Amino acid sequence: MGTDGVEQDKLLRSIRYKDGSLQLLDQRKLPLETTYVDIRDSKDGWAAISEMVVRGAPAIAITASLSLAVEISNLRTFNGTPSDAALFISNKLDYLVSSRPTAVNLSDAATKLKELVQKVAANASEAQAVFQACIEAAEIMLEDDVASNKAIGHFGARFLQKQQTDRRKISVLTHCNTGSLATAGYGTALGVIRSLHETGVLERAYCTETRPFNQGSRLTAFELVHDNIPATLIADSAAAALMKAGRVDAVIVGADRVAANGDTANKIGTYSLALSALHHGIPFYVAAPLTSIDSSISSGEEIVIEERSAKELLRTHGGMGEQVAASGISVWNPAFDVTPATVISAIVTEKGVITREGTDSFDIRGFIEKVAASSSY
Repeated sequence: MGTDGVEQDKLLRSIRYKDGSLQLLDQRKLPLETTYVDIRDSKDGWAAISEMVVRGAPAIAITASLSLAVEISNLRTFNGTPSDAALFISNKLDYLVSSRPTAVNLSDAATKLKELVQKVAANASEAQAVFQACIEAAEIMLEDDVASNKAIGHFGARFLQKQQTDRRKISVLTHCNTGSLATAGYGTALGVIRSLHETGVLERAYCTETRPFNQGSRLTAFELVHDNIPATLIADSAAAALMKAGRVDAVIVGADRVAANGDTANKIGTYSLALSALHHGIPFYVAAPLTSIDSSISSGEEIVIEERSAKELLRTHGGMGEQVAASGISVWNPAFDVTPATVISAIVTEKGVITREGTDSFDIRGFIEKVAASSSY
């Protein structure tokens, strides 16, 4: 992968794609350096995802799809049938999905692309038609994600305002990074915060540092400062004290995978925030697109949790700096934890807000069916 330094983009885009060319903002180097990485094929895409050049469930899925689109756009020759082309794409997608296992958006995007190319291959006379269908579908994913995020922001901001009965401004705590850097643009949980700010009802956003990779201090803080949103960075361990001090009205986080009952896998430390919010009587919200929902699994018990390298704890700068821990110490470094549906107040999607309505779990399948039925008219 090659690099190309550029000045800070006013729109703060983590993904730059045009005419078979893909560049990713190297998030490992933020906030000190703004450098873009050239992605030429699925191998580059796999490495960028695995090494956290790009992160955030929506952005990972889009990166995988576009890295494959770039590769097939630049294929000089392909001596095969439409079925061979579909198999080529399917194998590349399986490889890309292996880069990070927890985020369902990646496997969901791969499944949809596989189904599409197989359908096209059944009726195509040449392989190029299959490749073109894959490219166009990946490009649509990029466009749709921004629109989806803005809808999440709108629904979430409106819902939070309705819950705030005294009409004062709202202060919100968030965890990890769920903004433009984690998506194609605008963001999920951070999109709700952006929408609250745009409508003039945000008092202050609080972001955790999000150890050990520091996505909060490096990325979320970077976005909040970039957009001139009133914000304060806190240590992960300060969240409970902040809540006890009465400085938080709501907690809102993103999601890498949501089970059918509403159990949610998100960045490690999310579960602790949810329990603290419950203790202090503060609503805890999840903001995620429907592509983050895995209705094939009934609960969070079935979610595979990725474990990251011990270096992220043993060394500074997410494992890339000097050693700070004692040599010989063993390390447990799960990238995510699962927050049970029972402690989640609501789930904000691009199609509306899902609530538990007095039950211990969310009827997510019912919500999706209702959305599908309404869109069919």
